[in-house]
Amino acid sequence: MGKPGSRSESSTKADIKFEKKLEFYAKVRDTVSGLGAQKAIVKKKKLRSRQKKLKAYDLSSFSEFLPELKAKKQPTSEFKLNCKSKKTLILKEGKQLATVLGHPAFKSDPLAAIQQHLERTQPVIEVKPEKRKNKSGSKKRKDKKLKASAGPQSMDM
Repeated sequence: MGKPGSRSESSTKADIKFEKKLEFYAKVRDTVSGLGAQKAIVKKKKLRSRQKKLKAYDLSSFSEFLPELKAKKQPTSEFKLNCKSKKTLILKEGKQLATVLGHPAFKSDPLAAIQQHLERTQPVIEVKPEKRKNKSGSKKRKDKKLKASAGPQSMDM
């Protein structure tokens, strides 16, 4: 009915198929791990480029020239701004605006009234300009220029 050696050959074919599957899976694993390594390299490059861009926009050196502000808690962050709270806020601000517009000082001179209000509510920070110094820290001297230009000058042609 069949060849007597066909069973041994079919078992070897199954073994060969199994070995081919194992080889294929091993190749797939190698490829996936290689792609993972390449992704990590690409991510590092992207991070580096982002860091370079951030360095280009680094504004921390300007912080020494800016006045320091105390951290204040903002009341708007404590409550959620939903429809009802928006309505109450609009009504409250509307009443405040009506009282300001009805105030006699505001009616007579609006800009002066606003200026006076800001002077009363906002602290005044007086900044004294520092005298300029050269790189070594000493005051600038103009003596050398004066001495050089004070001598007799002649133009011979």
